[in-house]
Amino acid sequence: MNDEQLLRYSRHILLDEIGIEGQTRLLDAHALVIGAGGLGAAALPYLAAAGVGTLTIVDDDTVDLTNLQRQILHTTASVGRPKVESAQAAIARLNPDVRVNALQHRLNADDFGALLQDVSVVLDCSDNFPTRQAANRACVRAGVPLVSGAAIRFDGQISVFDTRAGGPCYACLFPPDEAVPDVACATMGVFSPLVGMVGTVQAAEALKLIAGIGRSLTGRLLMLDGLSMEWTTMRVARQATCPVCGDAH
Repeated sequence: MNDEQLLRYSRHILLDEIGIEGQTRLLDAHALVIGAGGLGAAALPYLAAAGVGTLTIVDDDTVDLTNLQRQILHTTASVGRPKVESAQAAIARLNPDVRVNALQHRLNADDFGALLQDVSVVLDCSDNFPTRQAANRACVRAGVPLVSGAAIRFDGQISVFDTRAGGPCYACLFPPDEAVPDVACATMGVFSPLVGMVGTVQAAEALKLIAGIGRSLTGRLLMLDGLSMEWTTMRVARQATCPVCGDAH
């Protein structure tokens, strides 16, 4: 690190758990963030500010006026602009040292092979079940930890799916063949700060995984009831019959 970086990241370096070694890991890391909407817009600034060296952001959407109630990385001037471009510009203002790959694209299962080649961690900030399942399958195959978040109405949830140490995958908790109701902010609404709370926890988990510190949410699903402001933790076990990470795969 040069003198400017030592100063910029000094408050991290002062933490015994992170120090020079942990901060160097962050600078050398590559995080893939799927979605630059509510969750992504909250996670990305902290990943960038913390010094994650490379961020790849994938989202096929453009900024809409209805997004601005909660997607605080974007501004009124960004309306009509691709979300990945708006996010890239905001990150450049926040920390110009971070390399940003902006991909305006809707991911499918075939895309992940190339994307995950040098990725340290994946943050699933998407809003649809097929993308979450595709990201999970790819992360299991590549041995890359997945930090998953979701938020709708006043309810949020976060977990880490990391099979490298025998933890469960997303499909252990949400089987791919299970019928899932169609839930979207456009039809059900979402409490503005909720996506920020979930997204920043995702960023925290990703930074811990990269730096190799603390205890991750692997094997635990953290749920938030925003109306009562209560956090609940549910244990999640790996399923031997899981079609993605089970004994037969």
